[in-house]
Amino acid sequence: MTSTDTALAPPGGPAPQGLDARLVVDRGAFRLDVALTAAPGEVLAVLGPNGAGKTTALRALAGLTPLSGGHLRLDGADLAGAPPETRPVGVVFQDHLLFPHLSALDNVAFGPRCHGVPKARARAEAAAWLERMGLAEYAATRPRRLSGGQAQRVALARALATRPRLLLLDEPLAALDARTRLEVRAQLRHHLADFEAVALLVTHDPLDAMVLADRLVVVEHGRLVQEGTPGEIARRPRTDYVAHLVGLNLYRGRAEGHTVRVDGGPAVTTTEELSGPAFVAFPPGAVTLHRERPAGSSARNVWQGRVAGLESHGDQIRVDVQGELPLAADLTTVATADLGLRPGAEVWATVKAAQTHAYPA
Repeated sequence: MTSTDTALAPPGGPAPQGLDARLVVDRGAFRLDVALTAAPGEVLAVLGPNGAGKTTALRALAGLTPLSGGHLRLDGADLAGAPPETRPVGVVFQDHLLFPHLSALDNVAFGPRCHGVPKARARAEAAAWLERMGLAEYAATRPRRLSGGQAQRVALARALATRPRLLLLDEPLAALDARTRLEVRAQLRHHLADFEAVALLVTHDPLDAMVLADRLVVVEHGRLVQEGTPGEIARRPRTDYVAHLVGLNLYRGRAEGHTVRVDGGPAVTTTEELSGPAFVAFPPGAVTLHRERPAGSSARNVWQGRVAGLESHGDQIRVDVQGELPLAADLTTVATADLGLRPGAEVWATVKAAQTHAYPA
């Protein structure tokens, strides 16, 4: 799905480089309206829950779903009405979609062959790509004999062999088991670091996004709700979905000095001094639980609640507390047992002001 068709080049002068798009797609009750920009060499991740519009955005960029409005320019060329086969776009799908009757080598050579590259040269280029992916010994192997990680690397080589100006990665690690995912993620990061054009990753996995992307765009209900670097997103989530992704308790309210009065809830004392609409956040690990109201605690924030549920979370137990301020708390297994926590148990939650983070809404 790539081409070097000069008909797409803008007339006169050097073209602006990179991706400049506003994707508007109307599909009955659902409307996508998202602006995306990225420079050559940049990896942009589009995050969002199921049904947010991530796949619709990817299909619009690939030319598989027509735009209802907006624009789509790549390196200055208008792609909005261009057929998929003429777009300088490579796609890596989560299911690989390799041709089962072709060897790994011929799968990779397929793209260049479709664009007029002679067979011998296309196969030589494909062999070079497989070697770069660490798959030279599997050149003659058909997809059914490849592991999931190997098949995904062949799919990536097939997309890159056409030298796309936009590489689309559709949940590329979703179909892999945990161990393979770790290995392929590291390899993918290495290959994306060497990619000179725009790469766009669609995922619902925050770890994939944080590790692979230079910048994140969060989409909910077809709208962009937050964008920034991984660090900016993690430090300042602006919706419950984003807060859950990065593992924070998040509340919105109104700040006066060092206090944020949560909408419909209690006050939270913070170290930041603000005025006006604000968010306040803190990690579940900052929460300490007690069975009795703590006396003499240095924590400025104390709220009463009831345990609504417990579940394993890595090597800790995540406790869902409902009450004055609904929150999640991470405790060790020993602490959970010592407190005798179970659904319905009355608890007091404390959080030190120094462990909260407040910022303008």
